[in-house]
Amino acid sequence: MGNPLQVSKVKIIEALRTRLRDNLEALTAAQGAAQSGAVHEETRQEDPKDTRAIEATYLARGLAERVETLRTDISAIGSMVAQPFSADAPIAIGALVGLEEDDGSEKVYFLARCGGGERLDVDGLAIQVLNPTSPLGSALIEKHADDEVEIDLPNRQLIATVSWVA
Repeated sequence: MGNPLQVSKVKIIEALRTRLRDNLEALTAAQGAAQSGAVHEETRQEDPKDTRAIEATYLARGLAERVETLRTDISAIGSMVAQPFSADAPIAIGALVGLEEDDGSEKVYFLARCGGGERLDVDGLAIQVLNPTSPLGSALIEKHADDEVEIDLPNRQLIATVSWVA
């Protein structure tokens, strides 16, 4: 694992932008295929209970909405500034956070307004992107190094300590 305090936030932001662009490309292709399927002759309703065309239309519409969301996210990442955080700074958007979980493992998180859930590898460091609206992201906002966080997850309670903030 790379040294988390030496990883460039510029590289993290660029890796996230690249991941979102890759996701956008794949979703755009899937959306095009879904739209074609929605109007394809084989999806035409053959009887009153046949819902293939409706389902294909819903799928195409959902994918179109996700494509637009990704475009907005990519734009937001483009305006994100890679600011440093002092060791005693409270956690906020743009923070890189080391979190020691109750099992002794340390995980590294990057707080961003979009891209939550994405897992990045930057300079050999595994980083998970968190949105401030996620349960863990919300629990970390305004915390400091050495603060403890408790989060009720669907299958367990997570108790962890903020190791560092950068």
